[in-house]
Amino acid sequence: MSKPINIQEKFSRFSDHWHPHQIATVDNMQVLLAKISGEFVWHAHEEEDELFYVQRGTLLMHFRDRVETVNEGEIIVVPKGVEHCPKTVDGQEVQLLLFEKLSTKHTGDVQHEKTRSSYPKI
Repeated sequence: MSKPINIQEKFSRFSDHWHPHQIATVDNMQVLLAKISGEFVWHAHEEEDELFYVQRGTLLMHFRDRVETVNEGEIIVVPKGVEHCPKTVDGQEVQLLLFEKLSTKHTGDVQHEKTRSSYPKI
């Protein structure tokens, strides 16, 4: 049975950066919440697109040929196979909602200390 999900309440349940938490699944897709700060890892997802929705803060999505600024209330879709590196401005905390396939690996084929192999369900 489906019930409303309070996104702000879910964000209040964790504080760690770069560690997404799953709040829902839709067919073979998952809805994740993440708090980020600083710079992530250059990576790509060869078979999956990713959607980033900025709930709070400003996301700088770095691509090899440009940087896109994604403000609160905006989304950006990173197409499959495109190398990217999310960053924040001056260590600011950014709250993200992500929508991606269940098969999407956190950092693609790149292994890094920030890589997570599973996401807690909250």
